[in-house]
Amino acid sequence: MKRKQFLAAAATLVLAGSLAACSSDDDGANSSSSEGGGGSDATNCTNTIPKPDLPAVTLWAWYPNMELVVDNFNEQNDEVQVCWTNVGEGGDEYEKFQTAIAAGTGAPDVIMIEADRIPTFQVQDALVDISDFGYEDVKDDYSEGAWQDVSVGDAVYGVPVDGGPMGMIYRKDIFEQYGITPPTTWAEYEQAAQTVRDAGGPLFGDLGANVPAVMMALQIQNGADPFTYDTDNPENIGIALNDEASKEVLDYWGGLVEKGLVGTQDQFTPEYIAGVINGDYATYISAAWAPGYLTGAGVGAGADSGQFAVAPLPQWDPANPVQVNWGGSAFSVTSQASDPELAAQAAFGLYADEASLTDGWTNQVIFPLNLNALEDPAFADLAVEFFGGQQANKEVYVPAANAYEGFTYSPLQQYYYDAMTEQLASVNEGSITGSEAADRLHEDVVGYAEEQGFTVE
Repeated sequence: MKRKQFLAAAATLVLAGSLAACSSDDDGANSSSSEGGGGSDATNCTNTIPKPDLPAVTLWAWYPNMELVVDNFNEQNDEVQVCWTNVGEGGDEYEKFQTAIAAGTGAPDVIMIEADRIPTFQVQDALVDISDFGYEDVKDDYSEGAWQDVSVGDAVYGVPVDGGPMGMIYRKDIFEQYGITPPTTWAEYEQAAQTVRDAGGPLFGDLGANVPAVMMALQIQNGADPFTYDTDNPENIGIALNDEASKEVLDYWGGLVEKGLVGTQDQFTPEYIAGVINGDYATYISAAWAPGYLTGAGVGAGADSGQFAVAPLPQWDPANPVQVNWGGSAFSVTSQASDPELAAQAAFGLYADEASLTDGWTNQVIFPLNLNALEDPAFADLAVEFFGGQQANKEVYVPAANAYEGFTYSPLQQYYYDAMTEQLASVNEGSITGSEAADRLHEDVVGYAEEQGFTVE
């Protein structure tokens, strides 16, 4: 591989913004000092370290309840302390990390990273394989799918924290008005959409070009395998973006757009949120973190209060159901950690105690991937207020998380997302078909991969 050439490209791509399933309101007002290792400064902590004589591991993270999580860890641990700093969310943090990678210094020992960004940093030798540092001791605390999302081949580059098992949020009032029930297949979804539209009802859903990860997830659900990549052969990458399964999904959604059954509004915009509140969409294909996002955006607070419910994601083949995921993040150990094993110990222990997990899902609306939380009746049986008291975790999200088998992300993930967004916009405009979009996407990403020195298989 043309290593320097790819690393330069990776440094550019990783700075692109990303949607985070959670946010932080920390102002960094409190600081403490402690002796510690790592490339980042361990003497300027947001949190107070109760045991300053112990070695400290530096941490960058933006989970909204991170101070509580760190305090819980430090109080319970007699071997290591965590010095935490919130240097920014998503792209802001990644930009600082990329700067530290280029400089060879300044990175923390442990860093919060979204799962789909891990290969982009791993290919730059910026992360440490933690499979030999206690992985076997905590392996059974998470599903195979959760581990797959943070792994590259047999190497493990993160400790799962939160995820986004997918489901179909829908408006109960609209479904009742038009006499439809939650579709269990995508064929039924189209039929229901046509029924509502023929009766003069609202759009059934939305295909925003700015959510390429959703399209990728639905293609994977249909049997697509976009990327194959592992550390055994880091110069090689398998790319399959225009196979039959991928084209079928793009053609399906392009057809819904052409028939006027779904909208094309970019999601996570004021206009889209207003549409959700006003009942302009009967469904919202999203993930387990969506209720928290929607609530924070003002959805469900007015006339639409109590009108939302969630059902399992429709399937392409009901005889072979596949669950998929959108979003999620992990704690990774950086290659600048002076003591990777100690850093891994902290990464495994953070967000793993009952108090931190409980606060995460009760107060921060984080969907935990730790099985101890998923199996806790208090979590599984929770009556979710946004869904009018529905036990959404038990009925939809926990089964989806448990059945999710994971996915192989690629070092080209951000470029792929950008290219997919461009093609989805063209599909929404009606200038190309879904199949044509898949062919263009494949050609684009393959060409880019070869430019970076990869051998495309």
